[in-house]
Amino acid sequence: MSERHKQAARPNAPPQAPPDFRFLPRVARPASLPGGKVAIADMANAFGVTHRTLHFYEEKGLIASSRIGLMRVYEHADIRRMAVINVCREAGMPVAVIQELMVDLCRSTSQQDADAVFAAALASRKRELTAEMSTLHRQLQQVTELLENTAPGDPPLNDNQHERSLTEQEYRCLVLMTEGLSTQRIARTLDLKEDDAKSIEAAIIQKLDTNNRFQAIAKAVLLGIVQI
Repeated sequence: MSERHKQAARPNAPPQAPPDFRFLPRVARPASLPGGKVAIADMANAFGVTHRTLHFYEEKGLIASSRIGLMRVYEHADIRRMAVINVCREAGMPVAVIQELMVDLCRSTSQQDADAVFAAALASRKRELTAEMSTLHRQLQQVTELLENTAPGDPPLNDNQHERSLTEQEYRCLVLMTEGLSTQRIARTLDLKEDDAKSIEAAIIQKLDTNNRFQAIAKAVLLGIVQI
C-alpha cells in the first residue's frame, strides 16, 4: 500500500496544519483579541462562533491550533485566516467554497493578487445572492397574486400590519444587517449585548416570514423597507 493510501486509511489522523499564507485580503480583525497566542475561548468570543465551529474549521484544514497544557491556543496567522473565513461565512459562502478560496489565496504572490482573488470570490457570491433575490421576487409575486385572489370575506394580509411592523430598534438592526455587519458588530454599534442583538435579528426574520438573515435582507429590499 502506498504512503498516500496509508494516510487515507487512518480515520483518526490529525488534520494537517494549513500552509503559511504570505498574503491575505485586508479584512478587519476583532480589536478585542489579546496579543500573542489566543485561547480558544477568546477566539470564539471575538469572532462570535462556538468552540465546535473552530474545531470544525480545524478539521477542514482552514486553521490550526496548538496547546499550552490543556488549553487550546491559536497563533497570529490563524487569527488572520479566521478573519477571512468569518467574513466569507457571514456572506453565506459554503465551507467548500471557502476551502477553494483559501487555496487560491495561498498561491498569491503579492498583496494585489490576494485582493483580486478575494474580490472575485465576493463578486461570485454577489451574483448568487442576486439570483436568489430574483427567485424570492418571483415567489413574492406569486404569493401576492394568490392573496389578491382570496375570497372577499377573508381578512387582508400584508407584511405591514401593525402587529408585524418593525420597531425602531429592529429597523436600525435591519439596516445594519443590510450593510453586511455581523451580529457581533451590530451589537457593538447599537450598544447592545450580543444575545440581545441575536434576539432582535430573530424577531426581524420572524416578522418577515423568512428562515434566515439573508432571506430577511433580500425580502426587506424587495418590499422597499430598506435600500442597498
